[in-house]
Amino acid sequence: MTSPLDPRALRAHYTQFLSAPPGAPRRVLLTGHSHQAWPDVARAGQDAAFVDAATHVDDKWARVFAVQDELRAYVAERIGGRADELAFASSTHELVTRFLSALDLRRRPHLVTTTGEFHSMHRQLRRLGEEGVEVTWVAAHPADTLAERLAAAVRDTTAAVLVSSVLFETSTIVAGLDGVAARARARGARVLVDAYHAWHVVPFSLDDVGGDDVFVVAGGYKYAQWGEGTCFLRVPSGTGLRPVYTGWFAGFAELEAHHDHTRPVGYAADGATAFAGSTFDPASFYRAVAVTRFARAQGMSPAALRALSLRQTSRLIDHARALGLAVATPVDAEQRGGFVALATPRAAELVTALRRDGIYADARGDRLRLGPAPYVADDELDAAMDAVATTIRA
Repeated sequence: MTSPLDPRALRAHYTQFLSAPPGAPRRVLLTGHSHQAWPDVARAGQDAAFVDAATHVDDKWARVFAVQDELRAYVAERIGGRADELAFASSTHELVTRFLSALDLRRRPHLVTTTGEFHSMHRQLRRLGEEGVEVTWVAAHPADTLAERLAAAVRDTTAAVLVSSVLFETSTIVAGLDGVAARARARGARVLVDAYHAWHVVPFSLDDVGGDDVFVVAGGYKYAQWGEGTCFLRVPSGTGLRPVYTGWFAGFAELEAHHDHTRPVGYAADGATAFAGSTFDPASFYRAVAVTRFARAQGMSPAALRALSLRQTSRLIDHARALGLAVATPVDAEQRGGFVALATPRAAELVTALRRDGIYADARGDRLRLGPAPYVADDELDAAMDAVATTIRA
């Protein structure tokens, strides 16, 4: 049986991030859906990266790759995949763009996505549309029919479907992605699932998001507490894709050969390495591994994290409904991700007012987003909602 997580006990491990700056009334971090606090051990991870660099200089890379392998094993365990199917990059945008560059858009010049994708993917697909790629934008709402409408948009010229498993504006879980994958598979199209708003807060497996041939992208900046610079792409084995946007890490076998511009560009035999980039800052991976070890030690299993998240978001929703506020996030726990969105035309104004009171939140359009985290206590959730009510009345 999974032991429940205790935010009060966990707070002792986040002293750097939870300490209020001088002159601030307090610090209540409700931006857990955007950037969770790092546990104190993250700093030890960064220090370890410095020590390895100073001690081993250019020979450090064998140690860096071992650190990456440990992180791959952690991710693979939690999504039901294999460690050798995971490629890393500093951002999901880099990985998504590399995926797009591997598609045969001349033969299949059609992409399917939703109007509810995060800014980086939305912007990139709009730009491709300007260059002649046809993009079908399926309305994100109503979400209960989104998967069905996505599947219906796939045709024989579709290269890929790109869709989030949890919508970033409303925290709505997109159900039925296995049906989208089945439709795409039948038409010869690829599927890429953006699982950033699920990773480390909503348990999922590859089967949940469409099966063994689905690409999955996510990262550690939000719920995983890894900080910036560590994102991953799950690449199904045997894809044979050759990204046009390619780095020299994707072709280590060519390093000893003389440059020959007449030969085709070579790629590593396994699918994930073909999506590798170039030289990167290793510190983010040391930090991420230190945090994953901490997560294991604290019992932050997928089930325990989900149970706490649902309890916290339910508490926020109950407060909001009691205040008569419009909740844009599903009330049903089965449909809800890791944060609560309140619909209000004053969302940006509320963010500014709450920050003056030491409460961190953010807004997307007319939605105020409140994201709890494992270190946020119940009285902080209550204080935040009281502050929202006070600000609205004022």
